[in-house]
Amino acid sequence: MSLIQIADNSRNRVPDSDKASLLKIADIKIGELSLEDNPNLLVFPRDLHRYGDEISESYIIAMRNDEISTGNIMGFVGVNDTQLDIKSRFAKVDEDDYFLHYMLQKVFSINLFDIKHTTRQEDIFDFLLYLFPHFLKKALAQGLFKKYRRFEYNDANIRGPIDVNRHIRENIPFRGTVAYSTREHSYDNEVTQLVRHAIEYIRTKEHGAIILNNDPETKGCITQISLATQSYNVRERMKVINQNLRPIRHPYFSAYTDLQNLCLRILRHESLKYGQEKDKVYGVLFDGAWLWEEYLNTILKPCGFKHPENKKQKGGFRMFKNELDDDAINKNSRRLYPDFWKDSFILDAKYKHLNAGVGREDLYQVVTYMYCKKASAGGYIFPYEKSEKPIVYQLEGHEGSMHIIPFYVPQKPIDANDRQWKWTNFVEGIEESEGALISVVSKD
Repeated sequence: MSLIQIADNSRNRVPDSDKASLLKIADIKIGELSLEDNPNLLVFPRDLHRYGDEISESYIIAMRNDEISTGNIMGFVGVNDTQLDIKSRFAKVDEDDYFLHYMLQKVFSINLFDIKHTTRQEDIFDFLLYLFPHFLKKALAQGLFKKYRRFEYNDANIRGPIDVNRHIRENIPFRGTVAYSTREHSYDNEVTQLVRHAIEYIRTKEHGAIILNNDPETKGCITQISLATQSYNVRERMKVINQNLRPIRHPYFSAYTDLQNLCLRILRHESLKYGQEKDKVYGVLFDGAWLWEEYLNTILKPCGFKHPENKKQKGGFRMFKNELDDDAINKNSRRLYPDFWKDSFILDAKYKHLNAGVGREDLYQVVTYMYCKKASAGGYIFPYEKSEKPIVYQLEGHEGSMHIIPFYVPQKPIDANDRQWKWTNFVEGIEESEGALISVVSKD
């Protein structure tokens, strides 16, 4: 097993022994890495075409000769005997990636706790546990999964076709009952059983109780699953796993497809090792730009900011005062979708640092948003490894202010050892950064 560690938006040399495996994923768009062909590759956001960043058009890595380069994609991915660990650029190679873990826990609403890592496989497993409550709640929001099941009865209340062979075998001499079978809708089926097995498996893990008792909604979902799966038997785990190897294709219970996949990954964790299937791609990947935006939303939403969804055409505002003018001047309907906005402030989230300045198109875009909403302030926010104050520029004419806001991601002091720099130190530091951001955007 070969492990290559690299940060996002960086370059690294590749040993000759790993080139052949990495060529299976290099310079290939994520949208072309069919998730049906690689079912053990989880990519977030799950809807690859929903977000403006178009993660489906992104590459996991690019390769030139003996060097690979990364973009905004983070996480773990493996092919054959090669594993690639893509950290956020705020974590050194030999350190835990606190920033990535912190964003995941905030976005997926997990109570914060320090996870001790043992192996890279365990890192992936940690991520799977983070995601379980989110996908459980998303699936249960569509209702308990139900499907037709065949039940066999032997009584005097005939409600279906008579099973002649079983009737002869069980009811001769005749004793007043008839063997028959029925097809009935049932909540106790292989899908809900799979979820129940995943729940019981998570209970056995060190932080399982924290995850499953994360919030009242999660606990309520677990109760629903437990009540629906009265026939649960821990000894039938492999049977239930095998029954769920074919993905769910149900137009109403669409969210259960992702939950089913996640449960399989959790339950098969011990057997899913990199290189188990030749040329198959494994792992858990996150689009850093998407994750950064969703994390910022947990901070900015309580401050009154809206976070529009461009692809769903939700949360934006019109460019023209008269709605009919939208189509009259431009057939594409000129609705505007800033990353974050409220009447007084427009914010654009950038995951890449802005050391080289703001691009022309980005600058014009935010100024346009500010003008249409008569916002007195606009700006850009990006994660940064240095603690610096925002820079404010005054606009000509509109007289609004443009803010360049570096969001400080706490770094381990150079002279600190592992005992002096812990998860709690990082959390304290980043909570100060969150408070500083709230102070900036709350000034009208």
